[in-house]
Amino acid sequence: MPEKNKYTVLLTNDILAEEAQRLRQHANVIVAPQTDPDTLRHLVADADALIVRAKLPDDIFDHQTRLKGVVRHGVGLDMIPMDKACIHKIPVANIPGCNTSSVVEYCIAAMMLVRRQVDMQRIQNSGSDWQPKRALADQMGELGGLTLGIVGVGAIGSTLAKVATALGMKVIGLSRRKESLPDGIEYAEKQVLFSQADIVVLSCPLNADTIGLADTAEFNSMKTSGIVINVSRGPVINTAALMDALRDGKIAAAVLDVHDVQPVKPGIYPAEQKNLYLTPHIAGITTASMKRMSQGSVDEVLRLLQGIDLPIWLIQKSITNSFAKVRDENFQYSGPSYFLSCS
Repeated sequence: MPEKNKYTVLLTNDILAEEAQRLRQHANVIVAPQTDPDTLRHLVADADALIVRAKLPDDIFDHQTRLKGVVRHGVGLDMIPMDKACIHKIPVANIPGCNTSSVVEYCIAAMMLVRRQVDMQRIQNSGSDWQPKRALADQMGELGGLTLGIVGVGAIGSTLAKVATALGMKVIGLSRRKESLPDGIEYAEKQVLFSQADIVVLSCPLNADTIGLADTAEFNSMKTSGIVINVSRGPVINTAALMDALRDGKIAAAVLDVHDVQPVKPGIYPAEQKNLYLTPHIAGITTASMKRMSQGSVDEVLRLLQGIDLPIWLIQKSITNSFAKVRDENFQYSGPSYFLSCS
């Protein structure tokens, strides 16, 4: 057990208060006052560990002097320059599955929002709207019988498929692991998925292969009643092409929780655009998921600082006993060695 205040842990943003307090029992905890590149570069110089909730500058690891590891407060790694972490031999961990339920519930809620557009509050509180609003129900649709296309069938996509199947939907999926899709999901190439799906959910990671994955050709191939839901990352969609598709009636609606630029700046989306639903990257955030993310992040940081074991959810598998000893002469790693190279 390290001595109290022996280490310093930098948080790019606040985490759950009770977990931050638990971390303070073992280390000095610094929360970045801002997440701009210069502030993070300055603060990381004196950090032994880093918990990430905001995008790191690409050269962040050039400015550290004793960093033992980085933990993503969540799952997606696009906020961390992984290539530089490998070069500097800095372990990186994330918290898989921590927000799966939250994102899946968001997706189901988004589907229902679009398919059954009812202003419940107005109906409840305004008797004069009763009959006109009730008449709108004739045009509302169910999810049962629709085809759901999932792009990226990882933890979120797999769980979403189970819920969708329970609701009577057919599920098709696009994944790198074509041969290992879960039961109940039929593999579909990209163009087939977009053309056949009534609802397309993007839940894939952001990488060189997925940037601009959904573009003009994909939207043009969709049903005019089709719905696009993006809980992946903004650049997975060509936003201009999506706006054109909505404007021209190529698709019926889009629900975007992630965006090319975050926070969203004025003018990115047409103010008059109908059937466009925007949320501020909240799909994975609930009271329960925040607890899982914060608790998991602190657990992983303490493993790093205590020098007993490497993080359970280590991303790079090239961290070995000899490397650990090089990083810090007091770091005595006694866990298993990993032999897969960092890529």
